Amino acid sequence: MLRAKRLKKIPQYLFAEIDKMKSAMKARGIDIVDLSIGDPDLPTPKHLLTELKKATGDPKTFGYPPYEGIYEFRKSVSIWYKERFNVDLDPNTEVLSLIGSKEGIAHVFLAFVDNGDYTLIPDPGYPVYNIGTLLADGIPYKMPLVERNNFLPDFSAIDKKILSKAKLMFINYPNNPTSAVAPKEFLQEAVSLASKYGFLICSDFAYSEIAFDGYKPMSILEIPGAKDVAIEFHSLSKTYNVTGWRIGMAVGSSAAIKELATIKTNIDSGIYKALQYAGAVALTGSQKHLIRLNSIYEERRNILINGLNSLGCDIKKTKATFYVWARVPKGYTSSSFTQAALEKANVMVVPGSGYGKYGEGYFRISITTPKERIEKAIERFKGNNITWN
Repeated sequence: MLRAKRLKKIPQYLFAEIDKMKSAMKARGIDIVDLSIGDPDLPTPKHLLTELKKATGDPKTFGYPPYEGIYEFRKSVSIWYKERFNVDLDPNTEVLSLIGSKEGIAHVFLAFVDNGDYTLIPDPGYPVYNIGTLLADGIPYKMPLVERNNFLPDFSAIDKKILSKAKLMFINYPNNPTSAVAPKEFLQEAVSLASKYGFLICSDFAYSEIAFDGYKPMSILEIPGAKDVAIEFHSLSKTYNVTGWRIGMAVGSSAAIKELATIKTNIDSGIYKALQYAGAVALTGSQKHLIRLNSIYEERRNILINGLNSLGCDIKKTKATFYVWARVPKGYTSSSFTQAALEKANVMVVPGSGYGKYGEGYFRISITTPKERIEKAIERFKGNNITWN
């Protein structure tokens, strides 16, 4: 059986490989402190579970959902954006439901990228940006995210010929994997550049509500003119601890939303209606759970960063996301450090090189695990002489 040629371009998905490694070690009875995948361990707010249970018994949720999402969910998205960011969205033309933001991110390349078109994507970055480009037969142009530039792409370093050929650009702040945040001036520059060269900005905004020390991330749609050149992908997964629900949204440019919807209507049949009704309650109901949620993550962040710094690692406190991005100790590559952490200390982290060329020399740690396990990881590093001194 011969597979499609396009699959030869696609590497094994990073987290699928990590899952295999975990399963193999657990089968051997090894206690692994898993700090790899960012899957929230905290419970879904009870009122959402109550609404979901109620909706599953309602006959109106039994059939196929509207392709674009039920109106109640799309309206709730517009209400949430207005209250959170003071951004006005038409639920009929500027909001599209997604089976998780990952689905929409993958599909947007099929909507806008033809054979030989360039995409501007961050490196290191969420692997789907690169894979989505390749599946659409596009050419990924990697924008380096380096520490000296606060992990922001340097737009002035992009060749103007590339800019003129680009169909879309992905930005992702708060950022996965680096946890970097973007100032307003950066978002303004991105909008200005897109307006000048005519490409679409795709803002991956999944971590907007996971923020610390009073910091409030800004939507690119708050920038004047952004709705003409940008769409934003968001998800309920991290905000409400519902990663398994697979419910998200794309918002912004009505023209871009229309093209993305064309792809979706021909590929999927939408989100289960009961999940959308519960999602609407999530967005328009109380957001008080976020105070506790972020307080827990902030405590874990402090334990992890203080612990790593006690071993000689120099990390500043992060402002957002539930990740920490750290340099590997001298003498290690990203992969060799990840392997040493797993084999010597039974601690699983993610190699930075899995996110791209410029991720080499770093590793990513997730804090979606109880603080006691994070403390255990630090103890194991120390006990197995994994230090930065």
